[in-house]
Amino acid sequence: MSSHPYDLLTPDVVLDTLARIGLHGDGRLTALNSYENRVYLAHLEDGRAVVVKFYRPGRWTDAQIEEEHALALALAAAEVPVVPPLDAHGRTLHHHAGFAFSVSPWRGGRPPEWEDLDVLAWIGRFLARLHRVGEQAVFRHRPALTPQHFGHESVAWLRAHEAIPAEARAAWLAAAEAALEVVDAIWSRTPFTPLRLHGDCHPGNILWTPAERPGGGPHFVDLDDARTGAAVQDLWMLLSGDRAQRQRQLGALLDGYETMRPFDRRELALIEPLRTLRLIHYSAWLARRWSDPTFPRHFPWFGHSDYWLEQARTLHEQVAAMEDEPLVA
Repeated sequence: MSSHPYDLLTPDVVLDTLARIGLHGDGRLTALNSYENRVYLAHLEDGRAVVVKFYRPGRWTDAQIEEEHALALALAAAEVPVVPPLDAHGRTLHHHAGFAFSVSPWRGGRPPEWEDLDVLAWIGRFLARLHRVGEQAVFRHRPALTPQHFGHESVAWLRAHEAIPAEARAAWLAAAEAALEVVDAIWSRTPFTPLRLHGDCHPGNILWTPAERPGGGPHFVDLDDARTGAAVQDLWMLLSGDRAQRQRQLGALLDGYETMRPFDRRELALIEPLRTLRLIHYSAWLARRWSDPTFPRHFPWFGHSDYWLEQARTLHEQVAAMEDEPLVA
């Protein structure tokens, strides 16, 4: 008996899925790195290569996926470098074998040179162009990135499902509740105008092609976590290192960003609250996905008391970070 719906995704099913929309694979399939969904690079008989993405059952509704596709298509129409889904038979979202799926052209690339401030400025311009398109419409079905959704609901789920080992439960819950109290306070006093975002703009989701090539520079490879929120959400995960390093990186990003779109500096106060929400949401995400066999294989350290106690310590550190002065630029 299958232990998870993704166990049904045999190579034959993937090839049949492509054939269903008129794309005929030559048999070569490569599983690409994705935990949330299942994603394959497929070579076609006509010489093209495409990426077929099977959405995790039960995560997004069709309407929510179609909003992601609409944003990708709007970005492509505005010549913002993303890889939008292909239109087949007048649709970008399809169904086969119990899965919702989409197909996109394959586009390679390498990680950007993150230590190069000119590259960061280019990425800043890129993000500003994305946000200019993002603010032209709203998501009606996709959830917003809020303390309630990412923080309080995650804690409530972990508590209700007794997902934390007994010996670490009290410590983690106390740390999470203390951290969320500070998040809520900062969130309530920090003004921002919500807009459609990439939502998960970490370094692994930006690829770079040589600038001398047509369309060279940065491009996004994944809008799966697109949602509504503050513009700074698409900036803070690109910062790393000590405070001085993050300060320089932020300055370069905003130097580029503000050539294309204004940025409200008051949003910088949300960086550490957003980091805190991501930490809490990530722990809940792993717990929610534990029945998927790929998660125990790739995250063997998760779930033990040591993990939760270390996370409790990190959340206490986040309280101090949130109470410190925000980055400036």
